[in-house]
Amino acid sequence: MVRLSCVCLCVLLSVGILVAQNTEKFDIVSYKPPSGWQKEVQTHAVQYGAENSDGGICIITMFKPVPGGDNPRENFNASWEAIVKEAVTVEGAPQMEPATIKNGWTAETGIAIYENDGKKGAVMLVSISGGGKLVNILVLMNSESFQQSVAEFLGSIDLPAVKAPDRTTAQNTSKQPPRKSSFKFNESNFDDGWTSTEQEDWVEVVKGDLKVLLHYPKEGTIFPADPEPLTNAAWNILVAPRYSKLKDYRTAYITSYDRPYLGMGYATDNASGDSKFVVLFRQGDSGWIEFIAPDKSGFVKQFGFDPEAIRWDSSSDLMVPLRKMATYNRFAIAASDFSGTWTSDFTGVQQLYHVYTGNYAGMNINQSKEEFVFGAGNSYSWKLLVVNGMVGNMKYANVSSAGKFTVLNNWQIRFSKIESGAKTYHAFWSCIKGARLLHLLNANSPGSGIYSVYGKK
Repeated sequence: MVRLSCVCLCVLLSVGILVAQNTEKFDIVSYKPPSGWQKEVQTHAVQYGAENSDGGICIITMFKPVPGGDNPRENFNASWEAIVKEAVTVEGAPQMEPATIKNGWTAETGIAIYENDGKKGAVMLVSISGGGKLVNILVLMNSESFQQSVAEFLGSIDLPAVKAPDRTTAQNTSKQPPRKSSFKFNESNFDDGWTSTEQEDWVEVVKGDLKVLLHYPKEGTIFPADPEPLTNAAWNILVAPRYSKLKDYRTAYITSYDRPYLGMGYATDNASGDSKFVVLFRQGDSGWIEFIAPDKSGFVKQFGFDPEAIRWDSSSDLMVPLRKMATYNRFAIAASDFSGTWTSDFTGVQQLYHVYTGNYAGMNINQSKEEFVFGAGNSYSWKLLVVNGMVGNMKYANVSSAGKFTVLNNWQIRFSKIESGAKTYHAFWSCIKGARLLHLLNANSPGSGIYSVYGKK
């Protein structure tokens, strides 16, 4: 048995070159591995394990850095729920150690007694927050003989210095608080400085004095039309009600396979009374995206082109930075988010004709329906129905599995059995009006990198 009083270890964060030999690196974290321990490297973590002659064990798991919030204690609390409680059964709340702060990083450490297969031990979680990133280290041990090795490992951790958050800039953005939601995470901090928050009618993305609104689909903003009337309609519904004194409004488009639409003008923000340069954009399935800058030069500096100079024959590559903003509709997952039935349906139909005669050759159908049903205690059931073939000669396949799921970190979930074995998926939530969509991608076979999207039934 490991007493809590014996595992109160101080986490020392250093910056610079480590003098210890045999230093290794995992992502941005440098450290000295415990000598003689068994090492296992995974996509999302590196793990070290050891066992003594009395049958005592210790496992240290350092997870790959993920986006984190500005509040270190909130990061710790979320990680405790997602990592510790998913791994073992703990007795009560963690005993917290004083936070260690150095060079922009804050380490929050909590310890508790756990029980696994009838045996008790100590579990420690170290959550290190800084620069919009979060590094989690999980320690499980049931023998006091490993304390020195664990202390040396934690003391060897080295992270690059980060700047403290620019509070002045943050205050100038007029950033809105996130919409209250039943989901655990409704704010995302990205490595490039953008911050996304879930709002009632859009996802708000902010960096410095720039604001971008990822509008949710709304009736009357998508219909078959030439660029100008379609853009005007979307502007009048999505943008105009929040502004006044519109000047120099114009629309633009580029002739390309995936034609982009733009509307732009100078207007007064009704809420703040400030003058803004506003651009409304849509291309393909990006949805309507609204860019709000104090002036045109601020827009040009961030996105690299003058929208008022766009013509029908401009390069469509200019739109890449605008299109990318749609990817910021992305929020972390937590075990508490998963309940109910989530489905993903696909249907594809091909009408076939003989290439020489032109005669009709029949219809080919490909259809699939995948379903996850999440229940209590992290249980789930999964099934997949696939139908394909020529009409009149269709083939069917139906497979199913059930088991337990584990949220490995903010962006990955593991299912104990999908078809023939366990599977890990990259995962995130996106927002639509009043709801969320679940995005999953097989972590071991990402293929094209396109996520499957599931809606709640």
